[in-house]
Amino acid sequence: MTPLEDSGLRIMVATRPVDFRRGHDGLAAYAQMALGFAPTQGLVLVFRARRSDRLKILYWDSNGIVMSYKRLEAGSFIWPRPGDAVMGLTKLQFQALFAGLDWRRIAVPTTCLPRVAE
Repeated sequence: MTPLEDSGLRIMVATRPVDFRRGHDGLAAYAQMALGFAPTQGLVLVFRARRSDRLKILYWDSNGIVMSYKRLEAGSFIWPRPGDAVMGLTKLQFQALFAGLDWRRIAVPTTCLPRVAE
């Protein structure tokens, strides 16, 4: 099972760039000390490098920390403004971000209840 197949999983994005020389343990320690989150809390942590064409993802798969790395060959990831330390994304927003698309355009449409027919 991948982390995004778990519907209760939270996805948190670190808005400020991190040093990409950090590995599993360094990013997990940074997340816990600077952001207040640990990968073992049942969430996915997403980090970006200074150049926004690379990202790293940490999550806990019940017996260890898994780290994924992605680099875009062209373009860059659309990233939140670095004002807050972290922000949450929905599963669909994360999938758009990971695909290199503008995740800010992903929105859940609001539905109206049908009116009673007269």
